[in-house]
Amino acid sequence: MAHPLYAPRVNNNDDTVKVVGISISPGDLVHPGDVVAEVETDKSVAEVETDREGYVLKVLCDVDDQIEVGTVLMWVGETPDEPVPETPSARTGRPAAGAVREPTAKARAMLQELGLDAAGIPAVGDRLTVSDIEAHLAGGGTPAPLSASPKPTPARPEIRMPEVPGALQDLSLEEHGMLRTVLWHRDQAVAAYLEMEYDHSAWETFAAAYAERHKLMLSPLLPLLAYRLVEIARKTPKINATLVGERRYQYDSVNLGFTVQAGDTLYLTVVRGADQLTAQAFIERMGEIQRQAIGHKLKASESQGATVAFSSMSRWGVTRHVPVLPPNTSLMVAHAASKDGGRAVVGASYDHRVLSGYDVVRVLQGLSRPPEPGEWT
Repeated sequence: MAHPLYAPRVNNNDDTVKVVGISISPGDLVHPGDVVAEVETDKSVAEVETDREGYVLKVLCDVDDQIEVGTVLMWVGETPDEPVPETPSARTGRPAAGAVREPTAKARAMLQELGLDAAGIPAVGDRLTVSDIEAHLAGGGTPAPLSASPKPTPARPEIRMPEVPGALQDLSLEEHGMLRTVLWHRDQAVAAYLEMEYDHSAWETFAAAYAERHKLMLSPLLPLLAYRLVEIARKTPKINATLVGERRYQYDSVNLGFTVQAGDTLYLTVVRGADQLTAQAFIERMGEIQRQAIGHKLKASESQGATVAFSSMSRWGVTRHVPVLPPNTSLMVAHAASKDGGRAVVGASYDHRVLSGYDVVRVLQGLSRPPEPGEWT
């Protein structure tokens, strides 16, 4: 019997997604958990996985298609020659020439901020996106204002090719994700940074005792510091939030993002529901995800949805670094220490729209102190 695989809903505000990758063809044998496609919204890229073993019978979309959430992407059957039900293409209907595309939530907010109308702004897909607006403005376009007295349009740099000979290359999926992160940090957050030195000998002692108690081969210092951040976020919900319009959006759970360098690729991996885990369960889950990242086998849920984040460059002897805020977070902690153990620093990039410097100082003070002996069993 043929089974459908549907286009997932990546973000609550988006009813369509763009297909940015298809990794299978009709006739291929797939297994549960295999990534068969990648879809994209304004905010993120998500992998589409199969939930069963079988053969790909028919693919109803192509790369660059804009498709509706919940439509059939492809059919999978138990044998390669099973009949496929009659199904309309997953592609969304194309608007008539000259029609105004419905803006995404993020694009609508940008239009309102700039005092612009969607009329006259061409869209690549079936919905107007932030990328469409930026491309139009960069190209010298002047969309109609919403009123006779619009806000002045900020000057945007003209896109020019470098004078030195070279060739354009497409970004990898990971590089594309980093670009979106940096642009959100630049264009949305009001980013600030604080740091403080601390005596990390108490943390070293605590981590050594914890490792001995749990028979751990490697020092759990960094996972324990990250778990301390989870604990602080659970007790101080304000740091586990972002801004939507002019209201704070409080997350229901703490999803701890942490950086993993896998060869030349930097991942921001995510432990979801970290506030529901014990310290030991958190360390084990963190280790599992690190191994997935090193093997470049992360699931979509393991690389998206961070609500607060942690990064350390102490392994390279870095004594100071300023991290870039992941989209829709208000705090990312930076840990650094010299190899000789003479200096340790905790800092944080934060969204000043959500948190004050005092809020962040309290977080860093809490991080600099380990739990009392026996507090984490």
